[in-house]
Amino acid sequence: QQDGAKGGASRTASPETGTEPEPGTTRSPGKPATKPTPTTSPTPMTSADVPVSGPGTFTTAQAQGDPVGSGPLRRYSVQVEKGVDVSAADAAGEIEKILAHPQGWAAHDRGRFQLVSSGADFVIRIATPATADRLCLAHGLNTRGELNCETVDGVVVNLRRWLLGSPQFDGEPAEYRHLIINHEVGHEIGLRQHLGCGGPGELAPVMMQQIKGLDGCRSNAWPYDKDGTYIEGPGL
Repeated sequence: QQDGAKGGASRTASPETGTEPEPGTTRSPGKPATKPTPTTSPTPMTSADVPVSGPGTFTTAQAQGDPVGSGPLRRYSVQVEKGVDVSAADAAGEIEKILAHPQGWAAHDRGRFQLVSSGADFVIRIATPATADRLCLAHGLNTRGELNCETVDGVVVNLRRWLLGSPQFDGEPAEYRHLIINHEVGHEIGLRQHLGCGGPGELAPVMMQQIKGLDGCRSNAWPYDKDGTYIEGPGL
């Protein structure tokens, strides 16, 4: 984006000094120019910023959405462990957008999804690592404080992964959240088998455990590419 002073835009000289003010400065008549206080970029979040454990109780997002997609209707609710700095309402809104994305399951006849606050067919829970481990281990899944899981009760999302993403994933944590939801909901709709990389330079399947390594594939958060082709790989 060009500076507004470029491209022929005119600026007026200051009557007090005969010089033009610097871009971004302010001046009142008879007073010297003042520059705005510089702002600092927020410090990137690290693992140390994510609480390891919580009370094990949850806040349910009080939200009701419209069904999206086609196929069997699956109603879901979103819960966030109490005491963490993640809004249940905001998380539910983000997940609703993920499931409605044109490269997602709903857009390709893999099911209709509807956000509800009660009467859900499955629950998506965002939990601290310790709570996530406990919920997953109750179904025989060892997530080691790092991983997410899908159980008969629904999806368990590790708060660390939700906030920080994955060092294996070439993208922002917000994009990695798309992968979390698409991968675990993929299990929820019946895709039990994990997939491997389809070949060097190919997009990684969303049903690949990308946090464990990409094996030459490129990070990818969506089940389908922009042309509507399902992204596959060898079964593991």
